[in-house]
Amino acid sequence: MATSTATVGSSAQVHPGEQYNYAIIKKFAIMSVVWGVLGMSVGVYIASQLAWPFLNFDIPQISFGRFRPVHTTLVIFGFGGNALFATSYYVVQRTCQVRLFSPKLAEFTFWGWNLAILLGVVTYMMGYTQGREYAEFTWQIDILIAVTWVAYFFVYLITLLRRTQPHIYVANWFFMAFILATAILHIFNNLAVPISPWSLESYSLFSGVQDAMTQWWYGHNAVGFFLTAAFLGMMYYFVPKQAGRPIYSYRLSIVHFWALVFLYMWVGAHHLHWTALPDWVSTLAATFSILLLLPSWGGMINGVMTLSGAWHKLRTDPIMLFMITSLSFYGMATFEGPMMSLKSVNALSHYTDWTVGHVHSGALGWVAMISFGALYHLIPRLYDTTLYSIRLVYVHFFLATIGIVLYIVAMWVAGIGQGLMLRAFDEFGNLSYTFIETVVFLHQPYVVRALGGGLFLTGMLIMAYNVAMTILGARSEAQPVRSRAGDASAATSA
Repeated sequence: MATSTATVGSSAQVHPGEQYNYAIIKKFAIMSVVWGVLGMSVGVYIASQLAWPFLNFDIPQISFGRFRPVHTTLVIFGFGGNALFATSYYVVQRTCQVRLFSPKLAEFTFWGWNLAILLGVVTYMMGYTQGREYAEFTWQIDILIAVTWVAYFFVYLITLLRRTQPHIYVANWFFMAFILATAILHIFNNLAVPISPWSLESYSLFSGVQDAMTQWWYGHNAVGFFLTAAFLGMMYYFVPKQAGRPIYSYRLSIVHFWALVFLYMWVGAHHLHWTALPDWVSTLAATFSILLLLPSWGGMINGVMTLSGAWHKLRTDPIMLFMITSLSFYGMATFEGPMMSLKSVNALSHYTDWTVGHVHSGALGWVAMISFGALYHLIPRLYDTTLYSIRLVYVHFFLATIGIVLYIVAMWVAGIGQGLMLRAFDEFGNLSYTFIETVVFLHQPYVVRALGGGLFLTGMLIMAYNVAMTILGARSEAQPVRSRAGDASAATSA
């Protein structure tokens, strides 16, 4: 009996870093911060190019056309993708109470994913791209991504199947939907015929309006599953953990999940109002877009109300500020999106910077802010230490929030003003403004947008410094412990 008690006691003392595979999570978390700094730096640079075109310097490799997909790839798949790998691997282990399946396969997902991003950046700057929004990679890199994603699926699925807990926590539902849907989207949107086996160029398997519809079925569902469902999985774990409260309504989270994954697949065609796409298709997409308000706001309310009884934490916990603010932006962006899908609104917003503002209210306000909160929660636990500076987390929060507000307000002004100017007519039925007059009008909003992006980037740099100092501090703390352990071992041997 005494032996049994001792065994239980010793197993209870096993450190989570030994019980679970934290090594792979550390790699993804660090790369998320690295790609975030690089991707946001490129974003601020190309925003500055739009305000001050001389910054192109007549260098093709850093021109807006080539650098823009570098920015989107680095922030979505580099920063966001690595944050999702890190948090999903962490959440599935902690909620299933089992070690991650196949360390080697998990390691492959790290190198495969980040190699694809690096190769993508190089090929974009060389001038090679498929010219498909959020799917710019050449066909060889698409294959590498597909193989990596299949490995990710198996690691995640087998870990779930080996769980010691009978219940599958809702965060895993969202992560699993994200993995499966992203695989389907990636494979079908990137079906292509290479010009030759050694060429980087290819032709899409689809053509004309079918190609456009396939692309925006992919494009909006990349937003729906990669940038929404996946980060909702992040939210459903880290918000309750940081708040120290159970999720407000578990039943609502399940309704949220099923409604969201069903409705999102139908809405991509609302990007193609006023095009050659059949009118009934875009009308159907707009209808489902409006219906998306219900699960989106249900999820937002569920996350915010998790703080019931713990609202005081917002006064003392900057990580909680990141998470609640991200949910507020999620609610705003998922209200704005369905409104912009209405044909009457879309007639004004289509092909204007209002769309850019909407995208970034979701990307910066929702995706980046929830990722910042999750990483600030995660990294000290991975390294068994405390954050280097809570004050710097506060500084980061306010810089990011002010930067986002400047960015999206500038784009609202730019987009709505641009839309009104482009459809203004005089008493003779002629256009009231020339195109160049709309370009001149955009200069000041673009300057403000670059300023807002610069503030957001400054916050990201502060985070990178804070994270680096946290990791270095943890290693310096661990060194004396190892030294003392070595001395004790030597004394025992003597």
